[in-house]
Amino acid sequence: MPSYVSHLEAAIDGTHLPAREQHTLHEGRPIWVRYDLDAVGRAMTKEIVQKRPHTLWRYRELLPAEDDRGIVSLGEGMSPLLRCDRLGKSLGLSNLFIKDESQMPTGSFKDRGQTVAITMAKWFGVNRVAIPTAGNAGGSMAAYAARAGMEAYVFMPDDAPEINQYEVVQAGGHAYLVNGLINDCAKIVLDGKEAMGWFDISTLKEPYRIEGKKTMGLELAEQLDWTLPDVILYPTGGGTGLIGMWKGFQELRELGWLKGERMPRMVAVQSDGCCPIVEAFKKGERFAEPVDDAVTIAGGLRVPVAVGDFMMLDVIRESDGCAVAVSEERLVEWMHLGTEAEGISIGPESAACIGAAESLLNSKWLTSEEQVVIFSCGGARKYPELIRADLPRIDKDKVPDWASL
Repeated sequence: MPSYVSHLEAAIDGTHLPAREQHTLHEGRPIWVRYDLDAVGRAMTKEIVQKRPHTLWRYRELLPAEDDRGIVSLGEGMSPLLRCDRLGKSLGLSNLFIKDESQMPTGSFKDRGQTVAITMAKWFGVNRVAIPTAGNAGGSMAAYAARAGMEAYVFMPDDAPEINQYEVVQAGGHAYLVNGLINDCAKIVLDGKEAMGWFDISTLKEPYRIEGKKTMGLELAEQLDWTLPDVILYPTGGGTGLIGMWKGFQELRELGWLKGERMPRMVAVQSDGCCPIVEAFKKGERFAEPVDDAVTIAGGLRVPVAVGDFMMLDVIRESDGCAVAVSEERLVEWMHLGTEAEGISIGPESAACIGAAESLLNSKWLTSEEQVVIFSCGGARKYPELIRADLPRIDKDKVPDWASL
């Protein structure tokens, strides 16, 4: 199948760049992938898509791979969209859904970006990749690099979740702990580029991870019979998924696939321990100020400075959405609330969205009848230290006190 990419476009100033040359940033800012949507519309129909295997590559014409034989995949997608009546009732929402990205191959939504980014890196002849990560992205990148036969280097804060550390090593990656935050890790990747000859696959520092992330939005539209919800609550660190979904919705609208005119209000959710996007939104700024001493147990939200800050803020405002910071102290409470109500493994990042729903309902920004989708970007299993419990013991040689069980 041919590629339908027409060109690349600088997000900061609209400069057009050639599609089949390797790019990172333009003027220090991210790059969009643009498609010949007229040609896509002639080649791909809803009926064709629905007959294809349930992986994100079912939307092949809206993805940038140049050669189907070179696609690097672990079978990612389609993640389930689960109705959550009990959780909704406890919050005061009658039409709540969770899209459970924890069911991706390595346990998080990061797989969507990595399958596309590594596919394109392979096509460009890259054999060594590097990434800074606050959590799940490193393990995901290492797994896809292994699948592609590439060498992977991963740099993460020294207090990153242990599972994230170990999964890099298990996939054969080179994992290093850094006495700092993800931006400090990013500087190491940048500084080592010439000496180590690796390709930097950081969030939004190459154009293709966003294309994989947008498939969350394409899937959501398909699962809702080509309609979109009223509100999407999205845990926001680097923001690739938020930006990517909005791009996907715009492409579907231009293709004429969406029923009705409704576009969702996009909500960026952060912890009050690290909320640069929320602060910029409140101040009416297009760019966010870096956060000093960012502190949150949600690794994916601990991003003190994001190269795509203006892209997130543009999406939030264009969609009539908002940015919300929730209490760091209540993240574990909301994790338990979500899982106990619905059985869905909820990590601290997505738990923040439960808190945001509660807050937005209280402020009347959100109404109880609206259709709301929370993205569970990774499960609690990535954070065993947050769900660890001391279990009561039973002696096999004694009759249990049944009344006390």
